[in-house]
Amino acid sequence: MATPVMNQTTDAAASATRTVTLGKSLNLGLRAAMEADPKVLVMGEDVGKLGGVFRITDGLQKDFGEHRVLDTPLAESGIVGTAVGLAIRGFRPVCEIQFDGFIFPAFDQIVSQVSKLHYRSQGKIKLPMVIRVPFGGGIGAVEHHSESPESYFAHTAGLKVVSCSNAVDAYWMIQQAIRCDDPVLFFEPKRRYYEKGELDVDATPDPLFSSRVLRSGTAATLVTYGPMVKTCVESAAAAAEEGTELEVIDLRTLSPLDLAPVFESVRRTGHLVVVSEAPGEASISSEIAARVQQECFYSLEAPVLRVTGFDTPYPPSKLEEDFLPDLDRVLDAVDRSLGW
Repeated sequence: MATPVMNQTTDAAASATRTVTLGKSLNLGLRAAMEADPKVLVMGEDVGKLGGVFRITDGLQKDFGEHRVLDTPLAESGIVGTAVGLAIRGFRPVCEIQFDGFIFPAFDQIVSQVSKLHYRSQGKIKLPMVIRVPFGGGIGAVEHHSESPESYFAHTAGLKVVSCSNAVDAYWMIQQAIRCDDPVLFFEPKRRYYEKGELDVDATPDPLFSSRVLRSGTAATLVTYGPMVKTCVESAAAAAEEGTELEVIDLRTLSPLDLAPVFESVRRTGHLVVVSEAPGEASISSEIAARVQQECFYSLEAPVLRVTGFDTPYPPSKLEEDFLPDLDRVLDAVDRSLGW
């Protein structure tokens, strides 16, 4: 008996969907971008033969060759500076900064060259390059391996700054960032690399520079990004067990900020808690709080509250659980907001 056409379609759809980790999704996304465009290059410390310390680039050098997946010297300013030249010459380089705290030797290159060349050349020069940054804590690492430097770069005109939080976004957002003609800082939550999701490679992705409502709710709004998305979703699930429905919004992009869904949500709930792993002073969370109070002042029933890392250097690994925002700190802020 012939197989019905409906079953054939179902089988095809099922074959396009698979369970993968966030790290593997990035690998697949990089692979897809390199297959689609021979001008896409991957470069960084140990990205070739080793496949990166987190194995995000595993197998790419073997399949695409050493001329497209380049192991570089241990010199972040040299990596980014070389990528600038390659981008000017028509390539689309993807630089890996091995750990977040290692980005600062390249800070001058990024804020003085990468962000400025398009403006300085009156639009004649484009810099289609991506700088991948594993960021945040939660892996028990030593000093300079658990930083959250995203606010430095979101503050810099001329840079796009995004952060994926799950396997699906990782796959699509890295490809969209590579196709972008502007330089993109791509922050990857390293402690979420091994968490899994259902990836459909035939799906239609959301636009890159847009936020997304992950969970609808009426009592209060939680806004977050990157590694704290999972924490906020778990907090909302715990609150729901006690009858409090929280709306959760994943920003996904930090520059430019897409705050329209946040404004809409706050106008309904009247309460906002912003959650970020980065320290709170002069941060992304500060900007969100200020913008929401400007736009939604008459809808707010309580001050905007923030749950963030502390304004201290990142602590030794045995203390990081006390430093990082968790479910209890998020729900405590929600209770304070609702009790105002």
